[in-house]
Amino acid sequence: MNATHSTSSSGGSGIGSGPLGYGTPTCYFVMIGTKDNPIYEAEFVSVNTARSSSGGATIPEAKKEEFRHLNQFIAHSALDMVEDIQWSTNQMYLKSIDKFNERFISAYLTAGNIKMLLLHDAKSEDAIRNFFNECYELYIKTLLNPFYEPNSIISSTAFDTKVRMSAKRYL
Repeated sequence: MNATHSTSSSGGSGIGSGPLGYGTPTCYFVMIGTKDNPIYEAEFVSVNTARSSSGGATIPEAKKEEFRHLNQFIAHSALDMVEDIQWSTNQMYLKSIDKFNERFISAYLTAGNIKMLLLHDAKSEDAIRNFFNECYELYIKTLLNPFYEPNSIISSTAFDTKVRMSAKRYL
């Protein structure tokens, strides 16, 4: 899942405390297209984690890249779970579908078979459901744009800003 869309460093590249010594981003969000291609990805930090780690050591760039690849690997492995569950339910929000170490993977499946995955530390179902619903609305608005081709990478800075604002509000 190594997409050409790089996550911007504005507001989303902060690092929280994690199980791997240096720490890992608190949340990793990815949208997977119908051809199992990533169309959007972002990393977030919750407000509580950012406050508690503000005095911590800085993380080398090599470790940040390693964590990014680990998050992509975890999300990619959760796709099998999503595809198994999608045929047994009619719900769009699939809740927490898997767990990796101390991190949960929640999923949301759209009517157009776009999969949204969120790798997170805290388990707040209502907040995560609201985040997914807002991201789904933003995706629908992006689909209505005549210049956007479905299943292509979403590179809109407006989309990225609104997703990050939604993450700040709910996660």
